[in-house]
Amino acid sequence: MDINSIKELLNSEDFGYRLRGVNQLRQLDRATAFTLIQPLVKDPQVRVRYAAVSQLDTLGQEDLAVTFSLLHERLLQDPEPDVQAAAADVIGALQMREAYPDLEHLYRQSPEWLVQFSIVAALGELGDPRSFPLLTEAITSQNELIKTAAIGSLGELGDVRAVPLLIPHADNPDWQMRYRVAEALKKLGGAEAIAALEILAHDPVEQVANAARVE
Repeated sequence: MDINSIKELLNSEDFGYRLRGVNQLRQLDRATAFTLIQPLVKDPQVRVRYAAVSQLDTLGQEDLAVTFSLLHERLLQDPEPDVQAAAADVIGALQMREAYPDLEHLYRQSPEWLVQFSIVAALGELGDPRSFPLLTEAITSQNELIKTAAIGSLGELGDVRAVPLLIPHADNPDWQMRYRVAEALKKLGGAEAIAALEILAHDPVEQVANAARVE
């Protein structure tokens, strides 16, 4: 499909056509696609906004300053949790550490678990040391998905203070959580982590045991 056909879709009054146009931007060069996608980030239809924001993880490299402005606005002002969550995901993927204060604020203010989950998951990719206290809080969440995301992000953050926070979750009845703990401890290292990994290496679930084995 040529650029004019894609532009026609993007300018359609039918949101289904606009959504199709957003998806077809992948066929264009990054610079052109980045220019065309910007208005769609503020589209009145939530599915179009979500698709446009999600594509910024690849197109956003074209101009990080403009991308940050677009994502920051969606993160804080979009009325739909799905779009806010997508913005947090992309901010993490692009390692936009300048967004950390707003991510922390939104985590504490948002009543939406999906938004909180996406923020916690993004913090691992973001790699900002300031996120350690928030992740320490998130690992005690009553929401199991948020807790699991916090375990993964603590491993990615690389702060060895996380080891004693992770070890109590090494015998969680949910094998997927034990798997995340094994992965995180392996990244963090140290005597305490290795001792816990030796136990996890004998886990009855093969995926957990394999993840825990130190090569």
